Formats: sequence, C-alpha cells, structure tokens
Amino acid sequence: MQTSSMINQLMKVEAAPQTKLKTKVETAQTAVASYQSVNAKLKAVKSAAESMARLETWRAVKATSSSDAVTATASGSVSSMAGAITFNVDKVARAQTSVLKVSTTSESFPTQFSIQKGSWADIDADAATENDAFSSDGTAPTVIDVGTPPTAAKVAAAVNKADIGIRAYVVTTGPDTGALQFTSSKTGAAQGFQITGLVDSANPGEQLTSTSSRDAVLKLNPGTPTEYTVTSSTNTFNDVMPGVTITASKIQTGVTVTAASDVSAMSAKIQAYVDAANAAFTEIKTQTAYDAETRSGSPLTGDFTVRQMNQAMLSMISGGLTYDKKVYDANGEVASTEQVSFGSLSQLGIELDATGQLSFTASKFEAQYAKDPSRIQSGAIGFANQVKEMVTKQSNTVVDVITGRKNEIDSLNEQVGNWDVRLSARRMALQRQYAALETALGKMQNQSTWLSGQLSGLS
Repeated sequence: MQTSSMINQLMKVEAAPQTKLKTKVETAQTAVASYQSVNAKLKAVKSAAESMARLETWRAVKATSSSDAVTATASGSVSSMAGAITFNVDKVARAQTSVLKVSTTSESFPTQFSIQKGSWADIDADAATENDAFSSDGTAPTVIDVGTPPTAAKVAAAVNKADIGIRAYVVTTGPDTGALQFTSSKTGAAQGFQITGLVDSANPGEQLTSTSSRDAVLKLNPGTPTEYTVTSSTNTFNDVMPGVTITASKIQTGVTVTAASDVSAMSAKIQAYVDAANAAFTEIKTQTAYDAETRSGSPLTGDFTVRQMNQAMLSMISGGLTYDKKVYDANGEVASTEQVSFGSLSQLGIELDATGQLSFTASKFEAQYAKDPSRIQSGAIGFANQVKEMVTKQSNTVVDVITGRKNEIDSLNEQVGNWDVRLSARRMALQRQYAALETALGKMQNQSTWLSGQLSGLS
C-alpha cells in the first residue's frame, strides 16, 4: 500500500480550513499594503500644505548685490523683509599674523617665551594704514616651553601644542633660512596676541613684526545724516538686513543690497502641493479601480471611505474658498475671527481640469500676488490650513483601518498556528493507523503464505 501518498491526500482535505485562513491573511496583507500606499500619498499632501501655510514661505526674499566684492544671500527666516540698503565696506576682517625671520638650523632660540592674548584698536580709524594699538585682555600670559635643542621647528611645535588659538609653522625661504610665522586661528580685532621674549640670539638683528587682526566694518548710509557703522569679527554680517546675510571680500564703496519678495519660491510651494495632490488622486484611483471587462477589482475597490477621499479634496477646489481669519488686538492677542470669502482658487493659479487632476499656472498666481500680496498670502494660508486639517483626518482614518487589519492578520495567523498543531497531531494519528493496518496486512499475508504451503503438501 502507498500509505504515504494516501496520508498526504487525506491531509490536504484536513488542511482545507487552514488554507482558507492563509488566503485571508494574504488578502488582508495586500489590503494593508494598499492602505499604506494611499496613506503615504496623503502624508505627502499634508506636508506640502504645511509648507504652504508657513509664514516663512510668504516672507521669502531674493537678495542681490550691486558689487562683485559683496555677496548677499537670503536666509529664509520669518523676519525676512523686502527693502534695500547702501553702504561702504570700510574694512574686511583679518587674522593677526606675526613673523620672525630665522635660520632654520639655529639652536639659539630661548627655551621659554610668553604670549599675551588681547585685541587691536585702529587708532586713526584709517583702513589704509597700519596704525593699530594692542591692549591686553587682562588674562595671564601663556608661557611656552620650547625644550631642547631650541630650534625654530620646536618653537612652532610648542605653540601649536599649547592650543591657545594660534597656529605656528616654519616657512623655508632659502638654504638654511626661513620665517617663523604665527597666525591667529580666527579673524577679528579681539583675536590679537603679543609675543614677548622670542628672539634668535644668533640673529639679534631680526625682530618679530606683526600685522594686526581686524574686524570687518560696514558704513551704512554713507555721506548722510543717518550714517553709522557696524562691525563683525568675520566678513559676514547677519543682522544688517532682516533675513539677509551679507559677506564682504574686499574694501568697496557705494554698495547696494536689495531684497525683493521671492515670488518664484512661493509658486514652487503651491506647485509642490498640486503635484502631491495629483499623486494622491492617482494612487486612490488605482487602488480602488474596477475593470468591468475583466470583472476584476483592485485591493480597495469596495472601500467607499477611500474612494470618497478624492471627491472630498476635489470638492474643496471646485467649491471656492471661504476661511476664518484671526483678528489681533494691539497686544498681539487673538481678539476675534472673521469669515473671509476668498472665492475661486484660480486666484492662486490652482484649477481643476476635465480629467480630475489639478493644474497650476504660476503666471496667474504671480499676477494676482502683484495686485494684492496680503490678500493672496492670507488666502493661500487659509486654504493650506483647510487642506492640512482635512487630510489629517483622512490619514487618521486610514491608519485606524490599517491597525484593524493588522489586528485581524495577527488573529488569523494565530488560528493558522493552532491549525499547525491540529494537523501535526492528525498526521501522527493517520501514520499510526496506517502503520497498524500495514502490520495487520503483513500478518494476513504471512498466514496466507503458510496455508498455501500446507495445502500444497496435502496434494
């Protein structure tokens, strides 16, 4: 008897309920994947709406400079404001440099010398001269231990080891000659230093010379009664113009920096929302589609909740915009709200086409923004907040469904596991039953053979 084959056939019948459970698991897992795909698109719409609703989006500016020596970059902060300033770059920031001409083979340097930290002041306020004065910062000087033999290389190494914000190195200028150079690691007048007691006794005629550190200086409104100066320890100025970073590279006069509203950046935010919304429409349509010819559906064909999400978002576009606007009192507190009838979203360049997709025309938006920036900004933010609120609810609904389906999958998998135990026990029972049957049949066959032998002997 082919007992193994018979048992396997019987087990297929026994496992039919478990097979149905596994099919349910696969169907549920496919649905979960589809829900997750839809939710990812909804989150993208929410993210685009949040970006469109941020105040910094509508404070975006584009900065330009009239000089190649000055760069102006918009920082994209909420404080950004359109406007223009004119200034002179009177000074550019620099680090202090001190140089001592040396013999690179000399061992006649002191074993110790000191460095005093401090700052430099421009006595005559003339950037073209080097008439600067050093003043100590009041801290104790740093004593540098050179070690032996006291060479120029050891002097440089000792300063670098002290880690006091000064870099030192030896530059070879010829056979056995060079320059021992010290440079502050940062620019700015407050990054100065003074070296005392450093001389090569074998070359007493060479003295340490220094170029002072300086702040960068801009003179605003030059030649007018409102003239004033601003300084920076670097060549970058962050607070001269709200939302604009100015960087100077050389002395220059008559520089104008202009910051204008960056309407193209605003357009990009609306375009991003339209792209995200269209992607969500397409995904929902794909996941809920039904092919009448093949009579086949998609994973979420029968899910009305998902199908109506498209309609809800499209209705928001086609129905025009009405939103609540906050009214603030003199203290900046919300005093009340007023309902604003903004009207068609075509004023934002957003329109619904015949295919059920959104389109965005930047030129229409920019034309309306040029007419009334405040109204268009307020309308766009009001619309974005409504989209964000609606999509958040939709996403939460999908998440709840996903959670329910995952719980269902866990329950089904538990039942599948229980069936594994039952089927294992059933297989063992069948194996014992058929093993006993084979044993009985073997005994009967042996008896039959014995009887046949006995009958043959009688004849």
